[in-house]
Amino acid sequence: MATYELKTPFDPEEIAKLRIGDLVYVSGKAFTCRSRLHRWVFDENHPSPKAAMERDLLIHVGPIVLRHPDSYELVSFMPTSSIRFEKWGAKSVENWGLKMIIGKTTMGDDTMAMMKKLGCVHVSPQGVSPNLWASQIQITDVELFDELGTIEATWHMDLDKLGPFVVDMDTQGNNLFDAVDKVVAENKAKAYAKLGLEDFEYTKLY
Repeated sequence: MATYELKTPFDPEEIAKLRIGDLVYVSGKAFTCRSRLHRWVFDENHPSPKAAMERDLLIHVGPIVLRHPDSYELVSFMPTSSIRFEKWGAKSVENWGLKMIIGKTTMGDDTMAMMKKLGCVHVSPQGVSPNLWASQIQITDVELFDELGTIEATWHMDLDKLGPFVVDMDTQGNNLFDAVDKVVAENKAKAYAKLGLEDFEYTKLY
């Protein structure tokens, strides 16, 4: 496991070096996206927001932001589960030229194939509440606020060594969660054998 400090726009060679389990800290420009923006662009055929076409770091997050007359105040920042957006994952990587996605959990096979083809990774927050990182995030602008609402709008962010994030999908087609699931299954089988159990069902409450 290695630790990297990366800055956008990303160097493709640096992204290609990343392997599952590596830790990364990220600086530079990013944009946010949730399900409504995906539908807006890929299902309803609206133009992509400017940030999506200019920035190669996407964060799956609906931040809570206060808009002041001449500034923005970040109140809460908590990345959401990326697997929710699998329907549009491959399209977003390809159409927006993404090199990194920040989110929780993982994504599916279609997104993985496109990430491997075009050199993109997925990373997840590691072990801390991302709300502690507010001082490392500056909100600089917003797009589609009126059309999509505050949570689903495209927020422009400048990051200052944000992290740590753990690489859970790399450009080689490896998935950290698949590897962990395999180890869990092996350990589970050993534990069952030691305890003389075949299997069990969860308690039914209804």
